[in-house]
Amino acid sequence: MSSASSMVDWDLAGRTARTLMSAGPSTTREEATGVVRDLHEAAAVAVDHVEQLTGLRAVAGGPVPEVVVVDRPGWVDANTRGMAALLDPLVEALTARQDSRPGPIATAIGSRATGVQAGGLLAFLSSRVLGQYEVFGSGGRLLLVAPNIVATERKLGVDPADFRLWVCLHEVTHQLQFTGVPWLQGHLEAEIARFVEATDLTADVLRERLQDVLRSVTDAVRGTDGDSEGLMALVRDPEQRAVLDRVTAVMSLVEGHAEYVMDGVGPDVVPSVVTLRKRFAQRRKGRGPLDRVLRRLLGLEQKMKQYAEGRVFVGGVIDLVGMEGFNRVWEGPENLPRIEELTAPERWVERVHGRPAIPA
Repeated sequence: MSSASSMVDWDLAGRTARTLMSAGPSTTREEATGVVRDLHEAAAVAVDHVEQLTGLRAVAGGPVPEVVVVDRPGWVDANTRGMAALLDPLVEALTARQDSRPGPIATAIGSRATGVQAGGLLAFLSSRVLGQYEVFGSGGRLLLVAPNIVATERKLGVDPADFRLWVCLHEVTHQLQFTGVPWLQGHLEAEIARFVEATDLTADVLRERLQDVLRSVTDAVRGTDGDSEGLMALVRDPEQRAVLDRVTAVMSLVEGHAEYVMDGVGPDVVPSVVTLRKRFAQRRKGRGPLDRVLRRLLGLEQKMKQYAEGRVFVGGVIDLVGMEGFNRVWEGPENLPRIEELTAPERWVERVHGRPAIPA
């Protein structure tokens, strides 16, 4: 998986994560089989509900996404492949610009150090992620992390059938966003390419900065660092920041849209949806100081902000122009929200619909 020029030894990252990750909840073989079956069925049922609520449909004749129920090691394997597919081309592009390249020994030492640090982050995340739709590197797969779903429903004390369907509604929404809006993935890939073009760092400097960020997580565990910039330390160029703003707006849109769907299906579909939302919101806050620090350093605090602002944007636009009016957001990149419109949905309505935003 890892090439000689890789910034991160992804094979080592995967092995490290497997060593450090916590064990999942105890289940009998029969219970585990039932969870896998239930999640596959919930994912299939969720498609109809999301289509009915949003109006999104997968493009006819397009690829049919695979639904895969995984354990924690399986999630780690998928994400090391995905991150390698995303980051390694960046490193190769940066290295190609250098007049002199580091020797193979220096590269190997640097990539192994970063691999160990990345493995520690993956181990931390492996017990928290419930599901994800893989956009890059896999041809589009919907992953559901069974042990984490079981652990969360037990901890929250909620109805397992309701919770499993509720989680699937979120992930299937992402699936339909990318299978129903075929230009969206290409748009994100183009933005990443622009990000690379704006990078004036050498691969070595970028690796050093990445190591600094990963090291700050270790410092946070020891309680010696509370002011790190986190992953934003990797982004210094103004043009890169502009690209990052555009990507953040897109990700806020897709996350907020999925949040809207989770709640929008209502109690007829998920009887305990109000209870689920209340208890799940508490889970996201992160109760322990270590959890809060790690969330900030890993960029998860920004992720929570994306959920909140994206949800405000989607709900605000639908209140003003209805679901059909909101769906103009999927017509082309020019209709995607700008970052300043996330908290002012009426500005998006005025720009895209060409008229003052008046509540429907």
